[in-house]
Amino acid sequence: MAIAPKSALKRARACLAIEQDALAATAVALDKSFVAVAQALDAVADRGGKLICSGVGKSAHIAQKLVGTFNSTGLPTCFLDATQALHGDLGLCTKGDVAILFSNSGQSEEVLRLLPLLRRFGVTVVACTSHPKSDLAREADLKLLYVVPREACPLELAPTASTTAALALGDALAMVLLEARGVTRDDFAKYHPAGNLGRILLLRVADIMRQGNRLPIAPDTVSTQDAILLMTKAKSGSIALVATKTGKLTGILTDGDFRRSALTGPNFLQQPVKTFMTKGPKTVRDDALGVDALRLFEAHRIDDLIVVDAQGKPVGLVDGQDLPKLKIV
Repeated sequence: MAIAPKSALKRARACLAIEQDALAATAVALDKSFVAVAQALDAVADRGGKLICSGVGKSAHIAQKLVGTFNSTGLPTCFLDATQALHGDLGLCTKGDVAILFSNSGQSEEVLRLLPLLRRFGVTVVACTSHPKSDLAREADLKLLYVVPREACPLELAPTASTTAALALGDALAMVLLEARGVTRDDFAKYHPAGNLGRILLLRVADIMRQGNRLPIAPDTVSTQDAILLMTKAKSGSIALVATKTGKLTGILTDGDFRRSALTGPNFLQQPVKTFMTKGPKTVRDDALGVDALRLFEAHRIDDLIVVDAQGKPVGLVDGQDLPKLKIV
C-alpha cells in the first residue's frame, strides 16, 4: 500500500506528541523516590560496587543502552540477561551492588524470578516501571517510576511512549550522577578514547594551534606597519604583541584593529603598534582541551585566540577558521 504524505506526517506528529506527553508527565511525577535511587547509585560508586541493569524484550534494549551511558560517566555497570542469570550469570553479582530491573508492566515473569535471587546475593533492587502497584514495584527496595498516559501505537500494543520514557528517565538518572560526582571533560575523555568523540575530547590546544612561521609575534614597541608586514608574511589575521624585556603577552592586533587605526590619520602606520592593539586579550593555555578553546570563541565572538604557556608567553594561535576543518564545532 502506498504511503500518503499527509496521513504519514499526521501519524508521525501524533506519535511524537504522545511520546512528549509521556516525558512531560514523567518529569512532573518525579519525587523523593527518584532521589533515593540516585543516592543509592552514588553510594555504590563510593564503595567501589557496580550497577546491574536487566530486563526482557524491549526493556532489555533500554537496559543495555543505559549500561553504556552509566559506564561512560564512570559508574561500573553491566547488563544481566534475565534468562542467562538462571544458568550461571548470577556470578557477576556481589553484595552491595545495585540492580535496576526494567519492566513496563512490572509483571514480566523472567524479571520477577530474578528479583529474589538478587536479594540472596545482597543486591539492592530498583524497579523501573510505569506501574507502581505491580509485583515488581511492590517487591523492589526502591522505585524508579515513569508515567505513560498511552502508547503511541494505534493498536496500543507496540512499546513506544513507554520505552521512550524509561530511556529518558535512565538518562536523567545518569546525568544527575555525572553532575553530583563532578565528572569532568578529562574524565569523559578517558572513558571515550576511540572514535570521533574520543578524538575531539582528547584534542589539546597544542595539537590544533598555529605555531612557527604561522605565528607572528613582535614587541609591542614596533611600528604598526612592521606589525602588519609580519601578519601578512604569516598569512594571519592577527599578531601577538609582547613586552620587550619579558616576552610576555601584552596585546593583540587584529585585522579589525588595523582598519580602525587607519581612521586616526595619515601617519598611523608609523605609530607604535601598542597605540592600536587590544590590551589584555582573551587567551588559552597550550595544555587546555580543544573544546575549551571552542567555548571561548563562542562566548566572546572572537576570530583569533592567542595560546600562552605557563609564563604567559605566546606559543601559538588558534584561528577560528581552522575549527571546522578539525571537526570540533
